[in-house]
Amino acid sequence: MARKRYPKFRTFEPGLVQGACVDAIKKLDLRRQKGNPVMLLVEIGGILTTVSCIVGIIVSSAEPPLFTLLISVWLWLTVFFSSFAESLSEGRGKARAASLRESQTRVVAKKIHSPQFGSSYEEVPSSNLGKGDLVLVQTGDVIPSDGEVIKGVALVNEAAITGESAPVIRESGGDRSAVTGGTWVIANEIIIRITAESGNTFLDRMIAMVEGAERRKTPNEVALGVLLIALTAVFLVVVGNIFPVASFSAAMSGTGSPPTLTVLIALFVCLAPTTIAALLPVIGIAGMDRLFQKNVIALSGRAIEAAGDVNVLLLDKTGTITLGDRQAVEFIPVTGCSWEELVEASYLSSIADDTPEGKSIVRLVKEKARTDISCPPATRFIPFSAHTRVSGAECGGTTYLKGASDAIIRTVKERGGTIPLDLEAKVTGIATAGGTPLVVSRDETILGVIYLKDILKTGIRERFLDLRRMGIRTVMITGDNNLTAAAIAAEAGVDDYLAEAKPDDKLHLIREYQNEGYMVAMTGDGTNDAPALAQADVAVAMNNGTQPAREAANIIDLDSNPTKLLEIVEIGKQILMTRGALTTFSIANDVAKYFAIIPAALLGIYPGLAILNIMGLATPFTAILSAVMFNALIIPLLIPLALKGVGFRPMPASRLFTYNLILFGLGGMIAPFIGIKLIDVALSALIHL
Repeated sequence: MARKRYPKFRTFEPGLVQGACVDAIKKLDLRRQKGNPVMLLVEIGGILTTVSCIVGIIVSSAEPPLFTLLISVWLWLTVFFSSFAESLSEGRGKARAASLRESQTRVVAKKIHSPQFGSSYEEVPSSNLGKGDLVLVQTGDVIPSDGEVIKGVALVNEAAITGESAPVIRESGGDRSAVTGGTWVIANEIIIRITAESGNTFLDRMIAMVEGAERRKTPNEVALGVLLIALTAVFLVVVGNIFPVASFSAAMSGTGSPPTLTVLIALFVCLAPTTIAALLPVIGIAGMDRLFQKNVIALSGRAIEAAGDVNVLLLDKTGTITLGDRQAVEFIPVTGCSWEELVEASYLSSIADDTPEGKSIVRLVKEKARTDISCPPATRFIPFSAHTRVSGAECGGTTYLKGASDAIIRTVKERGGTIPLDLEAKVTGIATAGGTPLVVSRDETILGVIYLKDILKTGIRERFLDLRRMGIRTVMITGDNNLTAAAIAAEAGVDDYLAEAKPDDKLHLIREYQNEGYMVAMTGDGTNDAPALAQADVAVAMNNGTQPAREAANIIDLDSNPTKLLEIVEIGKQILMTRGALTTFSIANDVAKYFAIIPAALLGIYPGLAILNIMGLATPFTAILSAVMFNALIIPLLIPLALKGVGFRPMPASRLFTYNLILFGLGGMIAPFIGIKLIDVALSALIHL
């Protein structure tokens, strides 16, 4: 099955870098910096130092014009690097959105007025369609807008949305009735009811979210932004008070002079949390991009952040924890019957069974049987029916059946047979172990039991162990009876399970956890899942699910893979980890800059501050310039980390905090000491050339 590959980009893709540079220059407009107050103040500082430089050239000043010019240049570069980081991340999203736009063409829709008169239609532009309109879509037609199939069945190519070239079935009256605008019918015809307003289709929302055009700041991001503004305001007040205090001290001591405007601006920029302020928008946008790489579309930034805070996962057993198709793993004969007799009867009763279970029985017989078993001529096959709950075959006057234990027992008794004494124990043993027993008979004789087992997905137990280390509770939801559910839950390693679950049970369970203060995530695809999806904090709907399920969810999995919920939670936590790590690094970063710039700015008035020059920086001018240069250069150096995210490590929040504090806190404190010293050495060497 071929898969369309969405564009993958290197961190600094040449085409994206060029576009980001142009956009970053445009963002130097003060009006576009309103959303980032920290960088707005840095840019104002750049304007003031530029004016000061020009004045210093025309009129003599207390500091060399070259120093003012260099400070001004690096302040402008600080703002440019910040805008560049955001533009680069936005550019990646826009490039990915371009691949989606290829499927958005001007489509002519065949509008009808009644499902009974599908052959009579009028052609209208898809943009004229409204919610509730009926549309006929025939072979080769593009589906004009999001809708729900109300009549017919068709093969639909959804490669434009999911990237999968294999067609899928869409039909009325089931859980596969939702269709998406921009996909097209490759066989048969259907009538759909439009469920989206023009310009607000699923594809429109996908493009808007991928581009970042409608990415609202998450609560965590807003809270961090408020903290940055508060810190910036504090430093602004501190720096603003330095000049009068320093002037008073200089007048009283008669030595030195107060710091100039350029030095004060440089001091403020180095004290302010510029690094995280520059990278904060990148982290959120890059998180959306990483989700898109997984073929997942988040319909709100809040949903991604909530995924990072999730501590309870509700997971359907079938298709998420298990493969979904039960597999035959063992033939268990009853007392008095041979294993060979049971295998032969199992094969003959399953040879025409086209279900996954029937195929697995035939496959197991071929793997285990010592001789070939052939199906006699003129064999009449007995299909499974909901009434009899058995299937099998009549071969040369002998009837071979397999089915539920009670159904086979009833059939054997009707034929005058007896029930083996050990049958109940064998059936109960399989059910207790989490399997499904299928009893096999030949005429009026029960031969034994086939053990059908729900096969766990590879690595799923290890994933649950990782989630437990992170403090996330896993709950398996299943329609199985309590015995079977308990066995599978124990084998999979989930923390809890809900057996014989009905739609209302899921909703009540979510509310119970939320009332206890938990953040709950779940997946769903059917109409009956919609209430629970709407209640969950993180609701992941399958793209092949019903329209109500997709409308109730805040995240859509285009691959319709229920296990993707685990990856979504990991990405959500990675975003929070990245934001926390870079914030820690940024704050720790400022400590070294204090030792560089504060002594340099106030040394003339307070000679005792020389003791703080532990880096041994050459002169006050090179010290200040080195701190400002490092402050600017660290932003582009951290862009790859902001885009990629810190490495995901499954661990409790307390250990994660300690890990970030040691790695990024200590690293953020050491790196500036090394970087500023190296820049100072280079500047000193240039001066002496």
